Amino acid sequence: MAPSLSVQIKELRVSEVKRQFTRLVRGNNLSDTLKKLKITAVDRTEDSLEGCLDCLLQALAQNNMETSEKIQGSGILQLFASLLIPQSSCTAKVANIIAEVAKNEFMRTPCVDAGLISPLVHLLNSKDQEVLLQTGRALGNICYDSHSLQAQLINMGVIPTLVKLLGIHCQNTALTEMCLVAFGNLAELESSKEQFASTNIAEELVKLFKKQIEHDKREMIFEVLAPLAENDAIKLQLVEAGLVECLLEIVQQRVDSDKEDDIAELKTASDLMVLLLLGDESMQKLFEGGKGNVFQRVLSWIPSNNHQLQLAGALAIANFARNDGNCIHMVDNGIVEKLMDLLDRHVEDGNVTVQHAALSALRNLAIPVVNKAKMLSAGVTEAVLKFLKSEMPPVQFKLLGTLRMLIDAQAEAAEQLGKNVKLVERLVEWCEAKDHAGVMGESNRLLSALIRHSKSKDVIKTIVQSGGIKHLVTMATSEHVIMQNEALVALALIAALELSTAEKDLESAKLVQILHRLLADERSAPEIKYNSMVLICALMGSESLHKEVQDLSFLDVVSKLRSHENKSVAQQASLTEQRLSVES
Repeated sequence: MAPSLSVQIKELRVSEVKRQFTRLVRGNNLSDTLKKLKITAVDRTEDSLEGCLDCLLQALAQNNMETSEKIQGSGILQLFASLLIPQSSCTAKVANIIAEVAKNEFMRTPCVDAGLISPLVHLLNSKDQEVLLQTGRALGNICYDSHSLQAQLINMGVIPTLVKLLGIHCQNTALTEMCLVAFGNLAELESSKEQFASTNIAEELVKLFKKQIEHDKREMIFEVLAPLAENDAIKLQLVEAGLVECLLEIVQQRVDSDKEDDIAELKTASDLMVLLLLGDESMQKLFEGGKGNVFQRVLSWIPSNNHQLQLAGALAIANFARNDGNCIHMVDNGIVEKLMDLLDRHVEDGNVTVQHAALSALRNLAIPVVNKAKMLSAGVTEAVLKFLKSEMPPVQFKLLGTLRMLIDAQAEAAEQLGKNVKLVERLVEWCEAKDHAGVMGESNRLLSALIRHSKSKDVIKTIVQSGGIKHLVTMATSEHVIMQNEALVALALIAALELSTAEKDLESAKLVQILHRLLADERSAPEIKYNSMVLICALMGSESLHKEVQDLSFLDVVSKLRSHENKSVAQQASLTEQRLSVES
């Protein structure tokens, strides 16, 4: 028969009273322990001391926060610094207590104020594995989430000490994990990279990585490797230690798996591989003149059906394509066709990151002069133009950069593209993409490049009809000298080849006023002043623009430039002054 409600309530009250009594007894015991600890800490009676420490650890295990508050209130923390001595049998327990109380955020500053960091750091030289483990935990918890305290540890030289410990105690799982957690936290700080680079951390981590079978353990090492691999010196050390071979093996083992952990590990391994290639020395070492095993394996990722591998493969090629020799070798050995095939698979509803990576690779490959004609005849322009309808700014940006690289000094290709109305209209549209400065800048630069490299009247007409002139005039006021200069050269060609067609647009864009401002501004670079004067002379062929030049008293500004320190500017000023005087 079920007990009545009153009986149930009575039982609840009894259990509550019992709980309160236990808490009271525990509280009294804790207070007694703390008082006793103060005495024994001074006397250094090992047995009594150990008993007190055991009581504290037990209390912390039952209620960490409440016990920590009492420890803080008792002033016992200050005594702990004197107890952290290598030869004492109680040292590991003291460090353990510090590690436990420092789990609470409110206890970290009191631990620092009690002067515990310095004696804990000294204990990292202990040979006792339990002392090392608890010391590492204590330092980790005190400095958790505090860049200033972590920087203090770095300055105290903990990094070489911890790397040494990892090598000595690699069989001790708990100690190894403690070292990895510490490395993961410290590696986030830029100031740590130099210290890590001066140790054999790469060798130790790769050695440890090779032994790991469990996914979780490898993941811990990955979390340390990723921030460390941002440093170029460590990148090279990791490559020399054989990390790449480990990563390639993981990729091979996981590529066909549909398990979540395996997919995640495949991504981590291939991403880290790409990161290693960002260093010039490590990249060149792995390229091995295009004959290296690593380069060949990466090539095989591009035709893969796995999007992550396609992405990593394209990014790796983009990184290998950071010097002309590599670019020329890769183009001669058919990489362009592989990248175009990859892009072709991602035209309709494709993977944006893969599109972006493949276009990045093509852009870099198009930089050497000897590659441009080869890539144009391979049909790269047509492959790239398929993405003209993309609404993704990263893809737009790389598409524009690739086209600009391809037409550099390629008159025929520049003319063909410049007469492509769809392309030019899209460029004019993107020139107004104020939310995406990169896309806007590249659109302007490509517009200018089409004119500069084609020197074609038909191209100029297409750009005028599409409303592109105002953007070239605005580009002449850019904060970047290279863009200003490209705009002025393109505008000078327009004025020389097709002034009557562009006249109204140049007038409404207030080109003459802008040129006056550029010439009068002392901060304008010499090449900007020079090209502005060349453009002024070319504009004199238009009656309405000529009148604007006269109204703005250009003669005063130009005559001052005859004494300019740059000889080319001074000579052009004399010529322009003569032209203006004759035409006035």
